[in-house]
Amino acid sequence: MTGRPEPQVVVHPSKEDMAATTAARLVTTLVTAQSEGGTASVVLTGGRNGNGVLAALAASPGRDAVDWSRLDLWWGDERYLPSGDPDRNDTQARAALLDSVPLDPARVHSMPGPDGPHGADVESAAAAYAAELADAAPAGLATPGFDVLLLGVGPDAHIASLFPESPAVRETERFAVGVRGAPKPPPTRISLTLPAVRGAREVWLLAAGEDKAGAAALSLSGAGELQAPAAGASGRDRTLWLLDRAAARELPADLRPPISS
Repeated sequence: MTGRPEPQVVVHPSKEDMAATTAARLVTTLVTAQSEGGTASVVLTGGRNGNGVLAALAASPGRDAVDWSRLDLWWGDERYLPSGDPDRNDTQARAALLDSVPLDPARVHSMPGPDGPHGADVESAAAAYAAELADAAPAGLATPGFDVLLLGVGPDAHIASLFPESPAVRETERFAVGVRGAPKPPPTRISLTLPAVRGAREVWLLAAGEDKAGAAALSLSGAGELQAPAAGASGRDRTLWLLDRAAARELPADLRPPISS
């Protein structure tokens, strides 16, 4: 992680402003990536803030600037539930945005569920997703080198399904792992690991609401990644913490920027 840029913190007046501004930022980043390389790649996150960004993007006229047919979509984690289950992250993403834009189905890389070829073997399903990531990686990279990787930050500073002190957050080699015994339901999940997260060009961490204030402060104040997995998330070119006023209220004064208008 040496040599990476320091995290940048942006504070918005409200969670609605954060979602709308992040959606606009995402459009700009994806359009630039497609202009420079022909395609773009983004990793989606679930939860209220991740889905809020997707809903804001669905409502934005700017969404038409993205060539959706040349966009690869991945997920940072998934609840190990059957396809179409309303609690799956990809089901919620489809409802918020994906069903309303002209995606290429071959470029939508959902994580497997127990109704797939791996059945209840979540470890095998995670290994298959890791292999899919490797197959999509350009020469010289172990993962696709995502243009943007979105992460929601939990009140305990977890990201994806990497929870404090869990085996998954300690993983140093594999890019996707099965998670059992997660401290929030459902207990069985698939998650990208910190090595996969760190392969992204840009990592954006989303936190809104008073219940995220402690996690943001802890992660940005020097905590280790085992204690605060969000502290271990960084992009090769940029790491952005996108907060609302409530989530930023416990940040030390030297880390708290002016509220973005």
